[in-house]
Amino acid sequence: MTSDPSDARTLAADIRWLDVLTGAERDRAWKSLRFARADAGAFVCRQGERIAGWVGVLEGLVRVASTDESGCTTTITGVLAGGWFGEGTVLKREPCRYHAQALCRCRLAILPAEGFDALLASSLRFNRFVMDQLNERLSQFIGAREWERLRRPDLRVACQLTQLHNAVLNPRAGTLVKLRQQELADLAGLSRQCVNRSLAQLQERGLVRVQYGGVQVLDAAALAREVEAGHG
Repeated sequence: MTSDPSDARTLAADIRWLDVLTGAERDRAWKSLRFARADAGAFVCRQGERIAGWVGVLEGLVRVASTDESGCTTTITGVLAGGWFGEGTVLKREPCRYHAQALCRCRLAILPAEGFDALLASSLRFNRFVMDQLNERLSQFIGAREWERLRRPDLRVACQLTQLHNAVLNPRAGTLVKLRQQELADLAGLSRQCVNRSLAQLQERGLVRVQYGGVQVLDAAALAREVEAGHG
């Protein structure tokens, strides 16, 4: 991961949590923010190590996963452009319980712990934003253990699309989840060919539509219900 002081501020213009701050708080936040690039395959943070701060994805896709003592890796979620992660780790000042890896060339924003703490101390609205993030993230961590037991490839793909479609954690996703099929395969732990077949099945059931540049979620509620039924 390398420093990126170039035009990252242009990409950062739509950082959602900046909108909840006062003018003075926003100015302080801008001064604290750092920007970086990560090439495909690069680690943004590693399990067991300290995180640089609260991390936002300005461009690209980051996979968040954990590895147990036996070496088995579980994907927790993918973070698309507009999403942030690491708030719980920053709050606790503890080593990462997961690793985050760029699945494509990414541009990132990092709010160091000191700046993060300053906003928590001064802004009730920022506190609410972070609390909403933590609540959604907890659900993801619990869900990650559940979806790992899914055997049907189409349900594994459906689960990842449901996670990526989360409006709180990936606010810029909208109905069109912008990612390549290989990136979706990396998240779901499947081959690209298997993901292609699974998307075709989901499309036949009227749940998604495969488009150039991504996958459009046509019925998010029905997609989530299929995943829940698969857990049963």
